[in-house]
Amino acid sequence: MSQLLAIAGGGAFGAVLRYWVSTAVYALAGRGFPYGTLAVNILGSLLMGFLYIWLLERSLESAAVRAFLLVGLLGAFTTFSTFSIETLLLMEGGHIIRALMNVLISVVLCITAAGIGVILARQL
Repeated sequence: MSQLLAIAGGGAFGAVLRYWVSTAVYALAGRGFPYGTLAVNILGSLLMGFLYIWLLERSLESAAVRAFLLVGLLGAFTTFSTFSIETLLLMEGGHIIRALMNVLISVVLCITAAGIGVILARQL
C-alpha cells in the first residue's frame, strides 16, 4: 500500500512539474514546434537514467522511494502520449518534415540523455 501511495504522490507532483517546465519552454521558444514536450522528455530521460542507476545500484533507498521517483514522478513527468498526439497533429496538418524531425530528435536525444544519466550515476 505504501508503494501505491508513493506512486500516486509522485505522479501528482510529476504532472504539475511537467506543466510548469513545458509551459516555461513554450513561453521561451514558442509553439511552432513541440519544444515543451521535447524538453520534458529529454530531461525526464536523463533523470530516469541517472536515478535508475543511483537508486537501484548505488543506494539503499526503500521500494517506496524508488516507486515515488521512477514510476510516479518520472512516469507522470515524461509525456510520451503527448509526444504521440503532437506528432500525429503535425502530420495531419501537413507538416510531415516537422513530424519526422520530432520523432527523430525525441528518440535520439532521449535515449542519449538516459545514457548520459547512467554514465553520470556510475561515475559518482
